[in-house]
Amino acid sequence: MTAAEVLIQTALLGEAVDGGPALVFVADEDMRYIAVNEFACECLRYTRDELLDLRVSTIVREPEVSAHYDELLSRGFHDGTTTLTRKDGSTAEFAYRATRTVVAGMQLYVSVGFLSES
Repeated sequence: MTAAEVLIQTALLGEAVDGGPALVFVADEDMRYIAVNEFACECLRYTRDELLDLRVSTIVREPEVSAHYDELLSRGFHDGTTTLTRKDGSTAEFAYRATRTVVAGMQLYVSVGFLSES
């Protein structure tokens, strides 16, 4: 693939994921969100800017959130189901897979999953 083809593929993938049918969150090792897709914003009723000002522990409502994140940091992946809190305080169950990745030389953690209403 040429450099131009790689850029085109990357742009297309980015657009597809942004509005795609799954929630996508990218966080750093300190549990700060650094990227979220539009679908996650819509489902949780936050603007992108609002979500990017939050931490994983603000949205994820479970006592084990820090332990699960530590497992993700040490093992490089974590699967599970958790409860997410929307901006209006309502909740939804989130089934996800989170993995470690490297983007532009930065180690990041990507979580992709789906909601079921609660």
